[in-house]
Amino acid sequence: MTAIQPYRYHLKNSDDLVVTYEAIRAGFLSLVLEKNRRAAPYVAQARALKVEASKVANAAALKNIAALRPALITAAGISGKAATHISSTDLDEAIKELVSKYLEPAGPAFVEELVFRFLLTCGDTLGGSMRNFGGAIAKRKLARSIMAALSLKKIPFYWLHSKNKKWALVKGDDTDLELNMKGISWSVDQHERTVIFDIVVPLVDKNVDLCLFDCSYSVAADAVRQPERYIALGELKGGVDPAGADEHWKTAGSALKRIRDAFDMQGLHPHTFFIGAAIAIAMAGEIWADLEGGMLSNAANFTKEEQVASVCSWLVTL
Repeated sequence: MTAIQPYRYHLKNSDDLVVTYEAIRAGFLSLVLEKNRRAAPYVAQARALKVEASKVANAAALKNIAALRPALITAAGISGKAATHISSTDLDEAIKELVSKYLEPAGPAFVEELVFRFLLTCGDTLGGSMRNFGGAIAKRKLARSIMAALSLKKIPFYWLHSKNKKWALVKGDDTDLELNMKGISWSVDQHERTVIFDIVVPLVDKNVDLCLFDCSYSVAADAVRQPERYIALGELKGGVDPAGADEHWKTAGSALKRIRDAFDMQGLHPHTFFIGAAIAIAMAGEIWADLEGGMLSNAANFTKEEQVASVCSWLVTL
């Protein structure tokens, strides 16, 4: 009797992969709300900057206030991250140029000009963080779904903290663990399994969104360098903007092909899967063809909870 392919439990055809208009609308609304939330600290800082800058008589005097130096650096177009790579002397020059070329010519309106330029750089920083938001949400959603699948089956599991890099057994409440989760580890049918998010796979020399290993968490760091330990590798694309859908799949599809080719050369054939949000009709057809052709082992749409749950149920039993 032919075994049912795992994707067949939640997909009947390519149409099931296509994102709905309602899901796109909800996704954009979520992005707007998140952007407003993340923008709040910048707006508050701008208000505080306006108050402090208004205490000086002219733009040139701003350079003499040490407390305003970080804000002046930002207003000069230098992000916090970039500032760590620039010498103090060069930062001073950037501030001088800001004052002489933009603030002093503004005359009495130098405070407004300063606040405007401060927010301009903050907005660019915010835009960069928002571009990564879809990916972060995708990882969190998948991590939460994997934990749910394990909890449903009453399988104890460990989790790896993304900041302190320590593994800990999950006991009781697991609320919000996905916010700082780098990995999950469990044992099923006397087989140790460990998932690691966002790691560079040496065999491919590329970052992969999710890797499932045949090992316990205690040796996961070594397993990354052992191709035979890889059970499944997946690419995740959580962005909801349909305008970037085709590009997302081209990037993910190419990455998954490189993975398969690299492991094939070692005589190894781990599972590969894809989960995306903004899956359009043409893109869904290509994914379905890869599933039916055996190139992909599984696929799902992030906006369809049942599909994600089905993929995670499959992952925890591999």
